Amino acid sequence: MTAYIVRRCLYAVLILIGVNLITFWLFFKVNTPDDMARMQLGAKRVTAEAITRWKAEHGYDKPLIFNAEAAGMSRMTDTLYFQKSLEMFRFNFGQSDDGRDISHEIQTRMWPSLALALPVFLIGLAAYISFALLMAFFRATYIDFWGVVLCIAMMSISGLFYIIGGQYLVAKIWSLVPISGYAPGIDAAKFLFLPVLIGIIGGIGSSARWYRTIFLEEVSRDYVRTARAKGLAETTVFFRHVLKNAMIPILTGAVVAIPLLFMGSLISESFFGIPGLGSYTIEAIQAQDFGVVRSMVFIGSVLYILGLLLTDISYTLVDPRVRFE
Repeated sequence: MTAYIVRRCLYAVLILIGVNLITFWLFFKVNTPDDMARMQLGAKRVTAEAITRWKAEHGYDKPLIFNAEAAGMSRMTDTLYFQKSLEMFRFNFGQSDDGRDISHEIQTRMWPSLALALPVFLIGLAAYISFALLMAFFRATYIDFWGVVLCIAMMSISGLFYIIGGQYLVAKIWSLVPISGYAPGIDAAKFLFLPVLIGIIGGIGSSARWYRTIFLEEVSRDYVRTARAKGLAETTVFFRHVLKNAMIPILTGAVVAIPLLFMGSLISESFFGIPGLGSYTIEAIQAQDFGVVRSMVFIGSVLYILGLLLTDISYTLVDPRVRFE
C-alpha cells in the first residue's frame, strides 16, 4: 500500500506539471500581456507607455518560457512561467492583477463555498441513496416506474431553471428567504437555505437514477439469492448486503466530488451572490486575471488527484478483496 501511494504521488507531480504548462500556454494563447494591460487600464488610459509601465509593474514584461537575452540558468528562471507558475508548487500564489493577495482571498472565500457545498453533498447523498433504494426495493411497481419518470424529467430540466424558479417562488413570491447575498456566522443560514435546497433538488434526477442502476445490478447477484434462500427479510438483504456491496461505485462518485466542496459552485455562487471560490473564479475569468485563474486551476487539479487517491484507498476499507501489492 505504501509503495502504491508513493507511486501515485509521483504520478500526481507529473500530472500537475502538465496541467500547469497547458493552463499557462492556453491563457497566453488567448490573452497576451498587452491584452491584459488594456483590460486593467481601461479604454481611456491605454497608451503604449501605460501598457509598458503596467507590464513592468506586474512582472509581465518578461518572455513567456525561454529568455534568449539572458545567460546561463537565467534563460529559464527569468521568465513568466518560472516566476508566476512554478511558484504554485510551493503554494505561493502571489498577487492578483489588482494587487490583492491570492492566498488570503482563497482562505477567506473557501468557507462560504464549504458552507454551501457541504450540506448539498451530505444531505444530497443521503437523499439520493434513500430514493434510489426505495425505487430498487419496489422495483417493477408503480413506485419504481413513476420514480424513474420523475428522475428523467428532473434530469431534462436545466439547473438554471431551478435557480431562477426558486428565487422567484421562494424568495420573491413567498418572501421566505433573501434572493441573494451572504452574511457571516449564524446569519448565513437564511442566505444558504435556498441555494442548498436547489442544489439538492437539481441533482436528485441523475444521481438517484444512477444509484438505482447500481442497486438493481447488485440485486441480481448470486449472494442476494442465497441470502433470500436462507430466509432473510428483504429489508435485511437490502441494507446489510446490497447497500454494503454497492459502496465501491458510490464511493467513487462521492470521493471524486470532494474538490467541488472547496472549489464551490460557479453558477449557484454567482446567482445567489455568495462570495466563495466559484464566484471568485468567474470574476477572474471576466477580468482576465491570469494569477487567479492559474491558482484556481492548480488547486482544483491538486484536490481532484487527492480525491482519486482517497477513492483507491477507501476501496480497501469496503471491499477486502481489493489489495495493493
